[in-house]
Amino acid sequence: DFAEAVRAVQEAGILTILTRGGLGAVVVKGNALHDISAEDVARVVDTTGAGDLFAAGFLHGLTRQRPLPECARLGAIAAAEIIGHIGARPAVSLELLVGERLRRPAIARESAGF
Repeated sequence: DFAEAVRAVQEAGILTILTRGGLGAVVVKGNALHDISAEDVARVVDTTGAGDLFAAGFLHGLTRQRPLPECARLGAIAAAEIIGHIGARPAVSLELLVGERLRRPAIARESAGF
């Protein structure tokens, strides 16, 4: 189950991102857990490329030494853009989209309780 997966990667001590589709993602690094909400999407059309875009956004932030929750939010923003249309390439500039979305606060939600 999900809680068991979180415990396993905590014990391994490696940076891990567990994505959960519309439920967002959990970033695990040691005992630190960051529960990241999925970005709002008007309509899911095609999930092709969503995981790749999430990884690209996350790694973009990580290579720029951004905090882990921000890295995951970058990934969530990129993934949300790609699932709103057919095809695995962004339909808008991700740079502009990220700039717009980061100016808005992330929606806070209760911990998943894992």
